[in-house]
Amino acid sequence: MKKVISGIMKFQEGAYERRKQLFAQLADSQSPELLFITCSDARIDPNLVTQTEPGELFICRIAGNIVPPHVRVAGGVTATIEYAVAVLGVKDIVICGHTDCGAMKGALSPQLLQDLPHVREWLENSRAAIEIVRANPIEDERQLLRDLTEQNVLLQLQHLRTHPCVAVGLNQKRLAVHGWIYDIETGSVTCFDEASVEFKPVAERYANLLSAPAIK
Repeated sequence: MKKVISGIMKFQEGAYERRKQLFAQLADSQSPELLFITCSDARIDPNLVTQTEPGELFICRIAGNIVPPHVRVAGGVTATIEYAVAVLGVKDIVICGHTDCGAMKGALSPQLLQDLPHVREWLENSRAAIEIVRANPIEDERQLLRDLTEQNVLLQLQHLRTHPCVAVGLNQKRLAVHGWIYDIETGSVTCFDEASVEFKPVAERYANLLSAPAIK
């Protein structure tokens, strides 16, 4: 706790002062262009990974970067998605998984979650991804976990598309969804490419976007 308190003081004296004008602009409104859904794992910092400033990302952090399919029951993830799309008008939604994910390890070994009933029930939202990797046995545990992490991102993208506001946005081509994997050890990000049906390095996946002239 001492480190956190000291960090607040350091922020006020340094980072805040350097961005004082930005925070003044953000004091009464926000207009992020992207909803970033990722795991609650402490090793992931969306703004650090994407090198974005406060106000540029609307962030939803949840165990296993899971997006439950849409149902007529209020939920925090559902409400966040609805607000981001319908009110803030975000143009893109990213679901970002990561390596060494504790939630995915738990999904692979549900017998270890007997004393964590809520976690176990939450991970049922990854069941289809688990069944896919179990149907294609892999002896290498590290690769198995990587495959599950990728399949889970793809499954959550499917769930995301069931949300009415997302379905409408996709249909009207004013919204796009993306599946990413962040590698904690290397700092690399791979992104799902629907054309090739595989995860590619970010620079390769978005080569056309990166080479496009900047909009003035």
